[in-house]
Amino acid sequence: MIELINVTKSFDAQQVLKELSLRFDEGELIVIKGKSGSGKSTLLSLIAGLAKPTSGEIIVDGKHISKLPEHFCSSYRRDNIGMIFQKYNLIETLSVKENILLPLVPLNLSEELLEKRVAEQMHTFNISHKADELIKYLSGGEQQRTAIARAHIADPKIILADEPTANLDEVLSKNFIEMLEKMKSKNKTIIVATHDPLFFELDFVDRIIDFDS
Repeated sequence: MIELINVTKSFDAQQVLKELSLRFDEGELIVIKGKSGSGKSTLLSLIAGLAKPTSGEIIVDGKHISKLPEHFCSSYRRDNIGMIFQKYNLIETLSVKENILLPLVPLNLSEELLEKRVAEQMHTFNISHKADELIKYLSGGEQQRTAIARAHIADPKIILADEPTANLDEVLSKNFIEMLEKMKSKNKTIIVATHDPLFFELDFVDRIIDFDS
Protein backbone atom coordinates (compact mmCIF):
# COMPACT_ATOMS: atom_id res chain seq x y z
CA MET A 1 0.00 0.00 0.00
CA ILE A 2 2.81 2.42 0.93
CA GLU A 3 6.24 1.92 -0.59
CA LEU A 4 9.42 3.94 -0.23
CA ILE A 5 12.16 3.16 -2.73
CA ASN A 6 15.71 4.45 -2.08
CA VAL A 7 14.38 7.60 -0.41
CA THR A 8 16.89 10.23 0.65
CA LYS A 9 15.92 13.47 2.38
CA SER A 10 18.33 16.30 3.11
CA PHE A 11 17.80 19.67 4.74
CA ASP A 12 20.52 22.10 3.66
CA ALA A 13 23.73 20.13 4.25
CA GLN A 14 22.19 17.63 6.69
CA GLN A 15 21.07 14.24 5.40
CA VAL A 16 18.21 12.97 7.56
CA LEU A 17 17.22 9.86 5.57
CA LYS A 18 19.56 7.98 3.24
CA GLU A 19 18.40 5.53 0.55
CA LEU A 20 15.55 4.25 2.73
CA SER A 21 13.40 1.46 1.30
CA LEU A 22 10.30 0.34 3.24
CA ARG A 23 6.88 -1.15 2.56
CA PHE A 24 3.76 -0.81 4.70
CA ASP A 25 0.81 -3.09 3.90
CA GLU A 26 -2.86 -2.25 4.31
CA GLY A 27 -4.14 -2.76 7.86
CA GLU A 28 -0.68 -2.89 9.45
CA LEU A 29 0.25 -1.00 12.59
CA ILE A 30 3.92 -0.08 12.41
CA VAL A 31 5.95 1.59 15.15
CA ILE A 32 8.95 3.66 14.02
CA LYS A 33 11.34 3.72 16.94
CA GLY A 34 14.21 6.13 17.37
CA LYS A 35 15.66 9.07 19.25
CA SER A 36 15.00 12.69 18.31
CA GLY A 37 16.66 13.60 15.04
CA SER A 38 16.68 10.05 13.67
CA GLY A 39 14.25 10.91 10.85
CA LYS A 40 10.97 9.54 12.24
CA SER A 41 8.99 12.75 11.81
CA THR A 42 10.56 13.35 8.42
CA LEU A 43 9.33 9.95 7.26
CA LEU A 44 5.75 10.80 8.27
CA SER A 45 5.95 14.18 6.53
CA LEU A 46 7.09 12.49 3.33
CA ILE A 47 4.27 9.93 3.41
CA ALA A 48 1.77 12.73 4.08
CA GLY A 49 3.05 14.76 1.15
CA LEU A 50 4.03 17.62 3.47
CA ALA A 51 7.60 17.29 2.21
CA LYS A 52 9.22 15.82 -0.87
CA PRO A 53 12.24 13.51 -0.95
CA THR A 54 15.55 14.80 -2.20
CA SER A 55 15.71 11.61 -4.25
CA GLY A 56 13.85 8.31 -4.49
CA GLU A 57 10.19 7.34 -4.88
CA ILE A 58 7.18 7.25 -2.55
CA ILE A 59 4.20 5.29 -3.85
CA VAL A 60 0.81 5.12 -2.11
CA ASP A 61 -1.86 2.88 -3.67
CA GLY A 62 0.03 2.99 -6.95
CA LYS A 63 0.23 6.80 -6.97
CA HIS A 64 3.69 8.39 -7.07
CA ILE A 65 3.08 11.03 -4.43
CA SER A 66 6.69 12.23 -4.50
CA LYS A 67 5.94 13.58 -7.98
CA LEU A 68 2.58 15.20 -7.18
CA PRO A 69 2.40 18.95 -7.88
CA GLU A 70 1.92 21.00 -4.72
CA HIS A 71 -1.71 21.88 -5.49
CA PHE A 72 -2.63 18.16 -5.57
CA CYS A 73 -0.95 17.31 -2.27
CA SER A 74 -3.71 18.81 -0.12
CA SER A 75 -6.32 16.73 -1.97
CA TYR A 76 -4.17 13.63 -1.49
CA ARG A 77 -3.99 14.28 2.27
CA ARG A 78 -7.70 15.04 2.52
CA ASP A 79 -8.64 11.77 0.81
CA ASN A 80 -6.04 9.46 2.35
CA ILE A 81 -4.32 10.74 5.48
CA GLY A 82 -5.29 11.36 9.10
CA MET A 83 -2.54 13.00 11.16
CA ILE A 84 -2.11 13.04 14.92
CA PHE A 85 0.52 15.57 15.98
CA GLN A 86 2.65 15.70 19.11
CA LYS A 87 1.32 19.17 19.98
CA TYR A 88 -2.19 18.43 18.66
CA ASN A 89 -2.28 21.38 16.16
CA LEU A 90 -5.80 22.31 17.24
CA ILE A 91 -7.27 25.81 16.85
CA GLU A 92 -7.64 27.12 20.39
CA THR A 93 -10.34 29.68 19.59
CA LEU A 94 -12.65 27.03 18.09
CA SER A 95 -14.71 24.46 19.97
CA VAL A 96 -14.08 20.73 20.09
CA LYS A 97 -16.87 20.13 17.59
CA GLU A 98 -15.58 22.81 15.19
CA ASN A 99 -12.02 21.44 15.27
CA ILE A 100 -13.19 17.90 14.54
CA LEU A 101 -15.31 19.11 11.61
CA LEU A 102 -12.48 20.96 9.86
CA PRO A 103 -11.32 18.10 7.57
CA LEU A 104 -14.87 17.79 6.20
CA VAL A 105 -15.31 21.46 5.23
CA PRO A 106 -13.95 21.04 1.65
CA LEU A 107 -16.33 18.12 0.98
CA ASN A 108 -19.52 20.23 0.89
CA LEU A 109 -21.53 17.64 2.82
CA SER A 110 -25.03 18.32 4.08
CA GLU A 111 -25.41 19.77 7.56
CA GLU A 112 -27.24 16.63 8.63
CA LEU A 113 -24.38 14.37 7.54
CA LEU A 114 -21.79 16.65 9.15
CA GLU A 115 -23.67 16.52 12.45
CA LYS A 116 -23.96 12.75 12.24
CA ARG A 117 -20.26 12.21 11.55
CA VAL A 118 -18.99 14.53 14.23
CA ALA A 119 -21.38 13.03 16.80
CA GLU A 120 -20.10 9.53 15.95
CA GLN A 121 -16.47 10.57 16.36
CA MET A 122 -17.04 12.42 19.61
CA HIS A 123 -18.83 9.38 21.00
CA THR A 124 -16.14 6.95 19.78
CA PHE A 125 -13.33 8.93 21.38
CA ASN A 126 -15.23 9.97 24.52
CA ILE A 127 -15.25 13.72 24.00
CA SER A 128 -19.01 14.36 23.44
CA HIS A 129 -19.38 16.06 26.82
CA LYS A 130 -16.94 18.78 25.68
CA ALA A 131 -18.49 19.39 22.23
CA ASP A 132 -18.97 23.15 22.69
CA GLU A 133 -15.92 23.78 24.88
CA LEU A 134 -13.11 25.91 23.45
CA ILE A 135 -9.86 24.01 22.95
CA LYS A 136 -7.90 26.37 25.19
CA TYR A 137 -9.94 25.21 28.20
CA LEU A 138 -9.32 21.48 27.69
CA SER A 139 -6.91 19.19 29.50
CA GLY A 140 -4.09 17.51 27.58
CA GLY A 141 -5.99 14.23 27.39
CA GLU A 142 -9.12 15.97 26.09
CA GLN A 143 -7.10 17.77 23.45
CA GLN A 144 -5.52 14.49 22.40
CA ARG A 145 -8.91 12.81 22.02
CA THR A 146 -10.12 15.77 19.97
CA ALA A 147 -7.06 15.50 17.73
CA ILE A 148 -7.64 11.78 17.23
CA ALA A 149 -11.32 12.34 16.37
CA ARG A 150 -10.29 15.02 13.85
CA ALA A 151 -7.76 12.67 12.26
CA HIS A 152 -10.37 9.92 11.99
CA ILE A 153 -13.49 11.81 10.89
CA ALA A 154 -12.88 11.69 7.12
CA ASP A 155 -12.34 7.91 7.39
CA PRO A 156 -8.78 8.01 6.02
CA LYS A 157 -7.00 4.83 4.95
CA ILE A 158 -3.78 5.91 6.67
CA ILE A 159 -3.23 7.28 10.19
CA LEU A 160 0.13 8.93 10.91
CA ALA A 161 0.94 9.65 14.58
CA ASP A 162 4.01 11.71 15.46
CA GLU A 163 5.13 11.23 19.09
CA PRO A 164 1.45 11.06 20.11
CA THR A 165 2.09 10.42 23.83
CA ALA A 166 4.92 12.93 24.33
CA ASN A 167 2.66 15.34 26.24
CA LEU A 168 0.57 12.73 28.07
CA ASP A 169 1.05 11.08 31.45
CA GLU A 170 1.14 7.28 31.74
CA VAL A 171 -2.62 6.88 32.27
CA LEU A 172 -3.52 9.04 29.28
CA SER A 173 -0.85 7.31 27.19
CA LYS A 174 -2.48 3.96 27.91
CA ASN A 175 -5.86 5.45 26.99
CA PHE A 176 -4.40 6.56 23.67
CA ILE A 177 -3.05 3.07 23.02
CA GLU A 178 -6.54 1.65 23.59
CA MET A 179 -7.92 4.10 21.02
CA LEU A 180 -5.14 3.12 18.63
CA GLU A 181 -6.17 -0.52 18.89
CA LYS A 182 -9.75 0.51 18.15
CA MET A 183 -8.60 2.30 14.97
CA LYS A 184 -6.55 -0.71 13.88
CA SER A 185 -9.63 -2.91 14.22
CA LYS A 186 -11.15 -0.81 11.42
CA ASN A 187 -8.34 -1.95 9.07
CA LYS A 188 -6.51 1.37 9.05
CA THR A 189 -2.85 1.44 8.12
CA ILE A 190 -1.23 3.13 11.12
CA ILE A 191 2.34 4.39 11.44
CA VAL A 192 3.45 5.67 14.84
CA ALA A 193 6.73 7.52 15.26
CA THR A 194 7.79 7.35 18.91
CA HIS A 195 10.48 6.72 21.46
CA ASP A 196 7.88 5.82 24.11
CA PRO A 197 8.62 2.27 25.40
CA LEU A 198 4.89 1.69 26.00
CA PHE A 199 4.57 0.95 22.27
CA PHE A 200 7.37 -1.59 22.00
CA GLU A 201 5.64 -4.59 23.58
CA LEU A 202 2.05 -4.20 22.37
CA ASP A 203 0.65 -7.45 21.01
CA PHE A 204 -1.35 -5.70 18.27
CA VAL A 205 1.69 -3.97 16.74
CA ASP A 206 2.70 -5.77 13.55
CA ARG A 207 6.27 -4.48 13.26
CA ILE A 208 8.77 -2.22 14.99
CA ILE A 209 11.34 -0.49 12.79
CA ASP A 210 14.34 0.90 14.68
CA PHE A 211 15.82 4.03 13.10
CA ASP A 212 18.69 3.98 15.60
CA SER A 213 20.08 0.63 14.42
